[in-house]
Amino acid sequence: MSTTTPVTTAPAKGTLVTGQSANVQRRARRSPLASFGLHATLVVASVVAVFPVLWVLLTSLKPAKYATTTDFVRETTLTNYTSLLSDTPFLTWFWNSLLIAGLSTVLGVFVAATTGYAISRFRFPGKRGLMWTLLITQMFPVAVLIVPIYNIMAKVGLLNQPMGLVITYLTISVPFCAWMMKGFFDGIPREIDESGQVDGLNPFGTFWRLVLPLAKPGIAVTAFYSFITAWGEVAYASAFLVGDENMTLAGGLQKFVNQYSSQWGPMAAASVLIAIPAGVFFVFAQRHLVAGMTAGATKG
Repeated sequence: MSTTTPVTTAPAKGTLVTGQSANVQRRARRSPLASFGLHATLVVASVVAVFPVLWVLLTSLKPAKYATTTDFVRETTLTNYTSLLSDTPFLTWFWNSLLIAGLSTVLGVFVAATTGYAISRFRFPGKRGLMWTLLITQMFPVAVLIVPIYNIMAKVGLLNQPMGLVITYLTISVPFCAWMMKGFFDGIPREIDESGQVDGLNPFGTFWRLVLPLAKPGIAVTAFYSFITAWGEVAYASAFLVGDENMTLAGGLQKFVNQYSSQWGPMAAASVLIAIPAGVFFVFAQRHLVAGMTAGATKG
C-alpha cells in the first residue's frame, strides 16, 4: 500500500505582492519633494479647518474689550458664558432647538426608512413617479420653498409652532434620506424577507425585526443628516418663529449681532455651546457614518 503526498509549489518570487508591501514600495519610490508637498497640503488643510473653531473658542473666553483683537489668552474669563446663561433666554432657545431637532430626527428616520423599504421591495402604481419626485425635489434650492411652505403653514395654523418647523424640516431631509435608504435595502438579500414570511411575519414585522437592524449604517447617516438639517438651519426658523419663547438657537444668535451693536463674546460662547450636541451626536454615530455614506452612495 502506497501513500501519495500532495505536492505544493511555492509561488514564484515576486509574483505575489500584498497590499501592504505595495504601499511600502510606493512610499519608497515617492520623491522627497512630493512627500513634502503632500504633508504641507495636509498641514494647510488642517489649519484651515481648525483655525476658525479655535478662534471662536478663544473669543468666547475673552472680555468684551479684547473680543476683536488677536490677544487670544489675555485676561481669560467665563463672563461671556455666565451672562449668556443668566441674561438671555438661551436655555429656552436651546430647549426649543433640541425638541425640534429631536422630533425631526426620529420622524425623519422612520419616514425615510419605511419609504425606502417600500420602494425597494414592493411594486405599486406610481412607484416610478414617486422615485422621480424624491430625486427632483433635491434639485431646487431650499430657499425657493420658503414662500410656498410658509403659505401652507399659515393656512393650517402651524406658523410659530414647533410642529410646523418639524414638518418643514421633514420636507427637506426625507426625500434625500429615503433615496439613500433605498440603496441600503437594495443591498440586503430578499431571502431575509422570505424567511420572515415563512415565520409568519407581516411585511411591517419583517421590516422592523429582520431588515431594519441590518441597515444600521444607513440609519446612522439618516439620523445625523436629519439632526444637522434641523439643528443648524436659519432661514426657515427665522421666518416661521417669532418671540423669545418660541425662537430656536439659529434665530437667537442673530440678536447678538445686528445693525447697531455687536456682542461677539456672548455670540462666540453661544456658538461653542451650540456645537456640543452636534459633536456628541457625531461621536456616537461615527462608527456607522463612513460605512453608511459609502454603501448608500454605491448600492442601488
